[in-house]
Amino acid sequence: MNQDLTQQWLTEIQVLKEQMAGLQHDRNAAWESAQKWRQLYNTEAEQRRTDAQLSQQAIASLKADRHKLQGLEVEMATGTPVTANQQEIEQLKSVEELQAKLITVIKERDRLLQALKTEQDNHAQTRNSLTTALGDAIDSLTRERAGREKDPRGQGDKEIGGQGAS
Repeated sequence: MNQDLTQQWLTEIQVLKEQMAGLQHDRNAAWESAQKWRQLYNTEAEQRRTDAQLSQQAIASLKADRHKLQGLEVEMATGTPVTANQQEIEQLKSVEELQAKLITVIKERDRLLQALKTEQDNHAQTRNSLTTALGDAIDSLTRERAGREKDPRGQGDKEIGGQGAS
């Protein structure tokens, strides 16, 4: 009886060792999985931080560009912001200088308007060309598909050896 009890205990110890080994294996697999998920999380978080930083830089750059375009970068000695255009106008000493500047600005405006019109015309021409090309491609594809539906071997209604395909 004592030997049966000993054998029973040894069997139970062996079963517990196997369960423990299985649990250790499961724990190690779970740990590796957690490590992979941590790494993925950290990689994603780093990417998001980088994206946020790049976005902030882009926003700052766009704000600077907007201010520059609005002429808000120029400041007088008193620290009050003055637009670049106002400062340039204030530097003109006579009506003749103002008229000359106005003529220059009008010429530049006309040149830019002409460039815009040319660009719009080119855009319309490109759009028409691409639309035509797309239409031709669709027609060609439709004809090709129709030909395949008639004869899936790609032979269409061709006669073989002078006789119909009967």
